[in-house]
Amino acid sequence: MKALGQFEVWLVAGSQEMYGQSVLHAVEAHARELAAGLDEQVEVPVRVVYREVATTGESIRRLALEADASSSCVGVIAWMHTFSPAKMWIAGLAALQKPLLHLHTQFNRDLPWSEIDMDFMNLNQSAHGDREFGFVETRMRLRRKTVVGHWRDPAVVARIGTWTRAACGWREAQNLSVARFGDNMRSVAVTEGDKVEAQIRLGFSVDGYGVGVLAEACSAVPDAEVDRLVAEYDEAYALVPALQRDGERRAALRDAARIEAGLRGFLDGGGFKAFTDTFEDLGALPQLPGIAVQRLMADGYGFGAEGDWKTAALVRVAKVMSLGLPGGTSFMEDYTYDLAPAGPRVLGAHMLEVCPSIAAGRPSCEIHPLSIGGKADPVRLVFTAASGPAVVAAMLDLGERFRFVLNEVEVVPPDEELPRLPVARALWKPKPDFATAAEAWLEAGGPHHTVLCQAIGTEAFADLAEIAGIELLVIDDATRVRDFANELRWNQAYHHLARGLG
Repeated sequence: MKALGQFEVWLVAGSQEMYGQSVLHAVEAHARELAAGLDEQVEVPVRVVYREVATTGESIRRLALEADASSSCVGVIAWMHTFSPAKMWIAGLAALQKPLLHLHTQFNRDLPWSEIDMDFMNLNQSAHGDREFGFVETRMRLRRKTVVGHWRDPAVVARIGTWTRAACGWREAQNLSVARFGDNMRSVAVTEGDKVEAQIRLGFSVDGYGVGVLAEACSAVPDAEVDRLVAEYDEAYALVPALQRDGERRAALRDAARIEAGLRGFLDGGGFKAFTDTFEDLGALPQLPGIAVQRLMADGYGFGAEGDWKTAALVRVAKVMSLGLPGGTSFMEDYTYDLAPAGPRVLGAHMLEVCPSIAAGRPSCEIHPLSIGGKADPVRLVFTAASGPAVVAAMLDLGERFRFVLNEVEVVPPDEELPRLPVARALWKPKPDFATAAEAWLEAGGPHHTVLCQAIGTEAFADLAEIAGIELLVIDDATRVRDFANELRWNQAYHHLARGLG
């Protein structure tokens, strides 16, 4: 079963009438087989649906409008099987609002050397037709992804699958509502931003609520629901003695369960898939939401601490993009460093709110004092993140535009146990090395709140950035500080000009 099977991409093959009906019948048969072949690949998490052979400008424009109006269609794959004069694509491409992938392939993989004649050449001329199509895409300054290679090649299938995930992430952003309880942490700059511009550029809306409405929702939770959640905690986690059935802090666990139930009910009732809170505004809540936030993230909700709505939205979009893949996605914060000469590393954590989807083993459910917030000790899940490749991604507001920053990293196990660290954590080695990565991140203005994602990598975020028209800066094995600084300067000029042209 496909992880995102409620969505689909439409495959459209380009041709023209001049080749005759026999050619068009062959194009249709090939396009149907190609769509079915991609549809059966597990690496493509959405349905791939054959639509039609495009031969006229009006049919292309009509198809684009249908795609835009479809709630299930997240994008269009275009393939020029023969030569398809690109002027007839202009009206349709101008109307298309859904993401576009240009698949440069051909039906046959190998040439039948002894059988090639002009009929074969006229039928199988993607090398010719796709160049015509690519020209008009470029001439129209269209954002799109181009994938080259035979359609049965696993590398081609993987790239198409990654793009479909980004298209689903874009659809989620277009429909996402973020609930914000309280405001930003006072005097913090990077968690601020222009919510109106975010909705214009990225689609998601951010609605503010006083923490009092959340406290009321929590107070209204029936005891039976609290009992059910506490029993679930007992089963799912290793509870410290103080939180167990006869423990002296059992009441705090019930408070945490009541917060989870109230928070979940409020979010679901309002259609919210992401949210923020802040320890500086807790109202009547008995404790800062800890395990509640962690479990909601594990169920796919986005979260940002201290009112950070940009990160909350990005966590949710990343979770949608990575649905069904191994590895987790979590809100994260660069907290402190291990600067050992053998290889500096970053220790990421937060006060409470790290998603257990990234845990290496069964989390421990614990309760510890929190020196800020002025409330009762909060319950939280404590664990260490699983080792392996990951990305750390963030979104920031530069005033005139938004920017994505991404660092490829390797999550590693700690050198020793961390018995006194009462929060979930992840230790990672940034690429290409600590000093280069940190300097580039700081030069880019990258925030301290991020998304740690083990399930999807750079290409998915790059596809999302291309679809959204948002700048993406990647820090990886190839990054050099001088080149990165130049990229920042060039991007500044480009995006300033591009906004004027747009």
